[in-house]
Amino acid sequence: MAEAISDVRADFDRIALLSGEEWGHNGLYHDFLARHVPVRCRAALDIGCGAGDFSRLLAGVSGRVLALDLSPNMIGLARERSAQFPNITFEVADVLTRELPAETFDCIATVATLHHLPVGEVLPKLKRALRPGGVLLVLDLFQAEGLSDAVLNALAVPVSVGLRLFRSGRLLPPREVRRAWDEHGRHDRYLTLAQVREVCAETLHGALVTRHLLWRYSVVWRKAA
Repeated sequence: MAEAISDVRADFDRIALLSGEEWGHNGLYHDFLARHVPVRCRAALDIGCGAGDFSRLLAGVSGRVLALDLSPNMIGLARERSAQFPNITFEVADVLTRELPAETFDCIATVATLHHLPVGEVLPKLKRALRPGGVLLVLDLFQAEGLSDAVLNALAVPVSVGLRLFRSGRLLPPREVRRAWDEHGRHDRYLTLAQVREVCAETLHGALVTRHLLWRYSVVWRKAA
């Protein structure tokens, strides 16, 4: 696991140095996630915050936000882009080793990060860190399995191209950015939707699992009050 974490950190340090204000698929679902943030959210946690896009959204609806990422370069970029949000604390940290006091957060979010983590270890830790009535929000990618996933993934390609052209004025990200993401992708391993639902049935009873078009799924789970 330590070697894998080192690889992920190095990959995102590299990606951070190449990052502009590119449009990305995850941002399409930020508003969907934000609708599930508790109304009186005093404290939120963003795991794998990257350049801080979702952290900044959380800061608008939360009293304070703690945002963690393995990559020092990503945290530097997030701080630079979030200077107008004094209620966000960005920290270089590994959620597996960073202490999370019990019943501390009203909302915990993780966007495109859970697939880097051992879910059997991290989900119970996040559950403990949520206050009663708190909400866990997950957005991540999944491994296609079966005909229906294959068909939807094929349909997603022209939608993705059209959205990128509309949002950014270009069909593809810059070449160096594409190369960095492609090389990072060699380390990625995703759960199938069936595996996601199995994990939720075991650990997050009553969680809402939703398949989204652009190769992603979400999980929304509220801890019993």
